[in-house]
Formats: sequence, structure tokens, C-alpha cells
Amino acid sequence: QGHRVLVSAGPTQEPIDPVRFISNRSSGKMGYAVAEAAQARGAQVVLVTGPTALPTPRGIEVVAVATAEEMLQVLSMRLAWSTTVIMAAAVADFRPTHPASQKIKKQGQIAETLTLERTADILASLSAQRTTQLMVGFAAETSDLIAHAQAKLTAKGLDLIVANDVTREGAGFGSDQNAATLIDRQGIMTELSLMPKRALADAILNRAQELLRVRQFDQTSKLVQ
Repeated sequence: QGHRVLVSAGPTQEPIDPVRFISNRSSGKMGYAVAEAAQARGAQVVLVTGPTALPTPRGIEVVAVATAEEMLQVLSMRLAWSTTVIMAAAVADFRPTHPASQKIKKQGQIAETLTLERTADILASLSAQRTTQLMVGFAAETSDLIAHAQAKLTAKGLDLIVANDVTREGAGFGSDQNAATLIDRQGIMTELSLMPKRALADAILNRAQELLRVRQFDQTSKLVQ
């Protein structure tokens, strides 16, 4: 209660032409679970979501976006409102440099070449803009899980990262369950075994609350000194 939680969820879709796009396998279930768990605890929640097949959660303001650029714009506008940001979205890393305005037609046996460019680095951008917000990111990996997650935590300036192996059986994209390792900026790791995504959402929020309490205590101590 008393906190304003900004959550991102789902994939982004980067257009190739009016009927095709680049995306990924994210279902949005993890981000939606985080938003619902935060709302159930009494927080005000805004959920910024890429395209999913999930029903709109009750009592939560939902902003639908499609591309990484759209997601960045919405999140940036809401950042000052928030006290905690949880970036569960699986943002596409690349987009076509020159999307076609009309459907690309087959040209006999000639193969089409698709030129790509990097999409906006939403996590890094929000982290650079923030003031006092707690920043939580996700690292969906297929190898060297902890090393890659720790590198992302440092590079993006996060307070906490949720690392999960998307190749693990029964976990990851599309599944109703997930397993993760929580890593904070002090290097403290919390292993979370396979569980429903809603239960994992609560575990993530438990750790976020602990970090918020520590931050509040540190700020109070400085004022007293």
C-alpha cells in the first residue's frame, strides 16, 4: 500500500510490412501476474503491455502498445508517477530498418534480405531517467544464466534482476509456471524453484519490498545524522 507500481509485460512487435513483424515467444503471463499481485497488495498499478491473448486484469490501468518505441514512450511518461518499476516485458532487440509500406510479395526464386537495427534500450533509458524509483528487470537466458543476469544488472543500473532459464522444462515463455534466481546489486542471490507464475510474482514483490524498506531506513538514518 502507498506504492505506485509500473509494470511492463508481453512481447513487442516490430513491423516488416503491414502484415508481418519480428517478435518473440513471450505470452505476457509473468508481467500480468506481477501486476495482479501488486494490485492485490494495495498498490496502484499501471500495466504497459505488448500484444497478448490475456484478459485485461480488473482494477488495473492497462496501456496497450505494439513496438519497443511505443513502450518506451509510455513508460517514460509514467516514470515520474511510479515508485517501483518492474520490467517483465520481452522487448524485441531488433527491428527492420526500413519497414515496407505495402506487403512484400514473393519475387520468384530471389531471396529477400532484411536489414535490421537495434531497438531502444528501454531498461537503460528508464534507469538513466529515474530519481528514487526501485528498478527491477528480467533476464531470460538460454545459457550462462547468472553471469548474463549479473552483467545486465550492472549495465542497466538496476536494483534487482529476475534471472530465468527459458530452456528449462516447464518454465519460461508460454508456461503457467516459472523458476528464477533473484539477484540484487549487493550480489545477494535468492533461488526460487519451479512454481506458478503468480506465486513467483509474490516472491519478487516480497524481495522488492525488502529493498524498499532498506532504502527507506537508509534515508531516515541520513536525516537523523
